[in-house]
Amino acid sequence: MPEFSLDLNEEQRDLRDWVHGFAGDVVRPAAAEWDTREETPWPIIQEAAKIGLYGFEFLANCWADPSGLSLCLANEELFWGDAGIGMAIFGTSLAVAAIYASGTPDQMLEWVPQCFGDAADPKVAAFCTTEPEAGSDVGSMKTRARYDEATDEWVLNGQKAYATNGGIADVHVVTASVDPELGSRGQAAFVVPPGTPGLNGSKKLKKLGLRASHTADVFLDDVRVPGRCLLGGKDVLDARLAKAREGRKAQGQAAMRTFELSRPAVGAQALGVARAAYEYALDYAKSRVQFGRPIIENQAIAFALADMKMEIDAARLLVWRAAWMGRNNRPFEAGEGSMSKLKAGEVAVAVTEKAVQILGGAGFLREHPVERWYRDAKIYTIFEGTSEIQRLVVSRAISGIYVR
Repeated sequence: MPEFSLDLNEEQRDLRDWVHGFAGDVVRPAAAEWDTREETPWPIIQEAAKIGLYGFEFLANCWADPSGLSLCLANEELFWGDAGIGMAIFGTSLAVAAIYASGTPDQMLEWVPQCFGDAADPKVAAFCTTEPEAGSDVGSMKTRARYDEATDEWVLNGQKAYATNGGIADVHVVTASVDPELGSRGQAAFVVPPGTPGLNGSKKLKKLGLRASHTADVFLDDVRVPGRCLLGGKDVLDARLAKAREGRKAQGQAAMRTFELSRPAVGAQALGVARAAYEYALDYAKSRVQFGRPIIENQAIAFALADMKMEIDAARLLVWRAAWMGRNNRPFEAGEGSMSKLKAGEVAVAVTEKAVQILGGAGFLREHPVERWYRDAKIYTIFEGTSEIQRLVVSRAISGIYVR
């Protein structure tokens, strides 16, 4: 029986170092420019595609890792380079996760390659689930899907909010309510193919952070998609709805299955931002001289950096545990997936804030990247489940009580 070890294997180390090299050589030098421009960094997405960092094969190789750690390693390193550009590159993976979570093998083969395009002409994909009145309250979703039996088409109507790559994506994965009376149990996910009439995106939203990543609202006006675009197929949906109507426990609703797969990876993104800020603050504290000595010689600064390092490492262990559990089909009996994203997101906010404080006035200037990391970090306590929702998930899991 093999001994317990937390050492990465050679393949994982090579992956980590390869992505880190791209993040350091390509992403980080361009980060300030694309943050200021607030535009999708298509040239960098194309560079990532050319070297094999952006594409289905890369994700498939990461998911093939039986430890579940490869995708987390890649996310941490890329987002160490820059979170806005990182999201522009890896934002497509959320739509892919939705197809993987609910789709059939044939649907994966048909749609996942179209999410990425190719190195000569890269594309992006969008996962559209949040709505103006349905964020954490997924049961309040107003987007509707109606089946037109005469044409074997689904007709989608509604509005989605805050969609990464919304409107500029080739492939949109949209969650919609098929049976509103069943709440979240009456929802399903649909692929909207490229160029489908009736789907339109709003103007790119102006954001506090992740400015290089495109975020927009998406409007669906009598959007007709072929029957095969229902992820999982109609027979599976009908069986699930029948169980729900009988009051029997059915498989979780579409958006939550996607988030369960993605939360450890999102936690790893937050870790990348936090680690970047910690490393920068540590170097600054060693070189910044006040009262005749480097400021790191002061306990207040040294202890703050020690806490930052400890919190990052503790959060990483939670992320790795959740990633391993998810990959090996271990149930999240205590909400371990939510724990990982919750801890990593809050650590990112705390560490980047402390980095700004250690730099003092310099930390408030755009001359130093900590102000950008501080802005970028905040979203990790909000999207893909707020910190409050993650605590709700964990508290329900550990208590067996439907905490409200």
